[in-house]
Amino acid sequence: MPDFKTEVRLRLARLGLEPTREAAIVEEFAQHLEQRFEELTAKGMSAASAREAVLKELSEGSQLEKDLLRIERQVPFEPAAPVKPTLKSTLASLGKDFRHALRSLRLNPGFATIAILSLALGIGANTAIFQLLDAVTLRSLPVKDPDQLMIIRVPNAKGRSGSARGNAPYFSYPIWEQVRDQQQAFSGLAAWNSTGFNMAERGRARGARGLYVNGDFFNALGVRPLLGRVFSADDDHRGCGLPGAVISYGYWKKEFGGKDAVGSKLTVEGHPVEIIGVTSPGFYGLEVGRSFDVAVPLCSEVLIAGESSILERRDGWWLAIIGRLKPGWSAAKATAQLEAISPGIFQATLPPGYRPDQAKKFLEWKMAAEPAGTGISGLRRAYEYPLWILLAIAGTVLLIACANLANLMFARANAREREIAVRLALGASRIRLLQQLLMESFLLSAIGALAGIALAQALTRTLISFFSTQFGSVSLDLGLDWRVLGFTAVVAVITCLFFGLMPAIKSTAIPPIAAMKAGSRGVTAGRERFGLRRILVVAQVAMSMVLLVGAFLFVRSFQNLINLNAGFQQTGILVTDLDFTQLNIPVGERNSFKQNLVDRLGAIPGVSGSAAVDIVPVSGNVWNEDVHFDNSGQDVHDIVNFNRVSPGFFRTMDTALIKGRDFGPENTLNSPAVAIVNESFVRKVLKDAEPLGKIFRVEEGAGKPQSPYQIIGVVQDTKYNDMKEDFGPIAYLARSQDKKPDTGVSVIVRSDLALEALTSSIEHEVLQLNPAMGIQFSVLKTQIRDTMQRERLMASLSGFFGFLAGLLATIGLYGVISYMVARRRNEIGIRMALGADRTRVLALIMREAAILLAIGLGIGAGLSLASTRAAASLLFGLKPHDPTTMALAAISLSVVAVAASYFPAFRAARIHPTEALREE
Repeated sequence: MPDFKTEVRLRLARLGLEPTREAAIVEEFAQHLEQRFEELTAKGMSAASAREAVLKELSEGSQLEKDLLRIERQVPFEPAAPVKPTLKSTLASLGKDFRHALRSLRLNPGFATIAILSLALGIGANTAIFQLLDAVTLRSLPVKDPDQLMIIRVPNAKGRSGSARGNAPYFSYPIWEQVRDQQQAFSGLAAWNSTGFNMAERGRARGARGLYVNGDFFNALGVRPLLGRVFSADDDHRGCGLPGAVISYGYWKKEFGGKDAVGSKLTVEGHPVEIIGVTSPGFYGLEVGRSFDVAVPLCSEVLIAGESSILERRDGWWLAIIGRLKPGWSAAKATAQLEAISPGIFQATLPPGYRPDQAKKFLEWKMAAEPAGTGISGLRRAYEYPLWILLAIAGTVLLIACANLANLMFARANAREREIAVRLALGASRIRLLQQLLMESFLLSAIGALAGIALAQALTRTLISFFSTQFGSVSLDLGLDWRVLGFTAVVAVITCLFFGLMPAIKSTAIPPIAAMKAGSRGVTAGRERFGLRRILVVAQVAMSMVLLVGAFLFVRSFQNLINLNAGFQQTGILVTDLDFTQLNIPVGERNSFKQNLVDRLGAIPGVSGSAAVDIVPVSGNVWNEDVHFDNSGQDVHDIVNFNRVSPGFFRTMDTALIKGRDFGPENTLNSPAVAIVNESFVRKVLKDAEPLGKIFRVEEGAGKPQSPYQIIGVVQDTKYNDMKEDFGPIAYLARSQDKKPDTGVSVIVRSDLALEALTSSIEHEVLQLNPAMGIQFSVLKTQIRDTMQRERLMASLSGFFGFLAGLLATIGLYGVISYMVARRRNEIGIRMALGADRTRVLALIMREAAILLAIGLGIGAGLSLASTRAAASLLFGLKPHDPTTMALAAISLSVVAVAASYFPAFRAARIHPTEALREE
């Protein structure tokens, strides 16, 4: 090929052009001359003749000559003196770049749509999970100066026994009175208990979320009424009855439609009460995730709970206490004062039934003040850690999406190399070009972030459904605050830099001459550029491997739970809670009345079994006692879970009776107390001794004789409180031998009838017996499912994110292989022209994909082994390094990746050599 560059350079020499600009012009005109030379030689002209003809055309007024003369007549280039940028010029420059980026995206709608959707999904998922984290763990209580609030706790609370109620049963009422009268650190105290109220006068229950609160509760928190008034100290005193109720803003809107409700009447557990006030909007209580509907004074517990009242019991644990620090007091100073008064308070409130060892531990208690500006929450304890893990998973998905976008940006940068090279040749600075290219990435990130915020609002409300149960939904403040918006902004900036910076740097780092030469000839991109794209794909595969391993772990863990044999029938069981308090049935007649209810419900057509039970399995309720057994003169004792059931319970629940007999009509209050135990009781308490006829004893408190129970049967192991717990010892007592029966009963009903038909039949039967009874239904299967909400959340979201990660990695691999095929099209054509068949070409391309896949899987397996340990506490029946899960993830990712690589490889194998070489 003749050296036309020298000819052009000679004609430009006298102009004194700036070197970079001169090089660009030389390159441009030389290319045109070379193309003309090739056209002439292709027509059969010799090389010498073709060279002479091209130079003659250049010298005889051709268009090239005219263009060259036009350039020669231009004013010689003189670099402008550098000007210090001003704010105005900077803003003008950014505005120009913004318009240019907007126009560029408008001209490439396919690329813009894919990029924005990818970012919206990734940023939206991260924002949604962070919004939940913010609402559950970070957001302050909606009260005055929440940073001044301290919760009073006993960090070393050991040796406690008795009756516990509510979500935060830290103290008894006698302890509360002592703290209220002796503390000096707080300007106000708020004591409360969370409970549920039946607001129906009779018939089917109509639940409301209730609060028992002290008189200064609202004033101490700085909560003002919207209507009426709130409680005062005068409303809360022993023997107060039911002086009034304060309802929440939400309950007022729902039940009264926003009309004036002050002075209206409510029915709380069958007792009429007047509404004295409505709280201001936004206040939901002190427990995150649980709002309240109706609040009544602490002293009203005696009337509402009736015989089950624990207000006066020293071993009745039901109250939580929050205080507002006085000016000048700190948490440390408040704790010191509480520790000083602790010995006297616990000495004065020592439960009389405690054994000496229990009393010693109780008297060692020390109270402390801990920050409570964000409230307390069982939801926080259960979900904070899983939400952080989900945020890490969503962040990884966003990284994979960014890697895909970076590959797309590399492809766009490659297509714009010639344009960028010309601009550099004409004097544009690299910083200026970087700014313009990053503006496009910034615009994509900004649009993706805005779309992500909108998407997050829908996603967050979908996620909330995972926290809801058959008894109600979770209440959270999901408004956008500065933390959520700041998080989204930071994520948007990071994604912008991640997928936009490296392609921009690389595209502006290529020498203009090399870029223009490559652009004109269509040769392959540099190894460095293509190597970066390979690295991005390997990173995508590795991160997808980690997410798929996590997804399979959580999904299989959830499957293990739902397929677990709990030892009892779960489907077709309806729990019917009946309250006959208003019937005023004497204590001595209650056992027979309860059995009559069980028999009547069991006689309903379509019902195959019914029985009464005190503790419904896996309901969250617990009753345990310290059991003693004389094993050949050696006293063996253990903590055992208890339940009280009627005859037919095991048959109704399909729990196998292994030895002995069921309870029967012969087991009365006047007969010896009997019990049926499970297999774990035999192993752990009886040490595998023959159980039938054996007698164990139960502690009844200091100074009281132990109660003996004779074992008459053994049943299979069943779950008691939690599906994830190990089988433990359980002792079942006869319902008919209860010496202190209450005024309520839970009846389990087994039937194949439709739920609506069954509940209607039961309701009709109960109301026919006495319409004053209260009724509430719950489905056992749903109740058990509600205990697995956290596992269901992790399985669903990790499964979705794992699928999305695998899809993104597959698209990334497909893109890189397709790009490689396009860039090596000439090479493939030459190979095939030299004799390579399609099979060898297909193998060549698939080998490239297999290498990337293998490296990514290897790195991903190592990362999985390290990262899945963080999820060990959330798994059931699986180890974090489960080999089956690893294999499933690797095989799944390999199958889709190979399928994605096959299509571009197949296209490459079908390339016709002549067409490929003609494109060169």
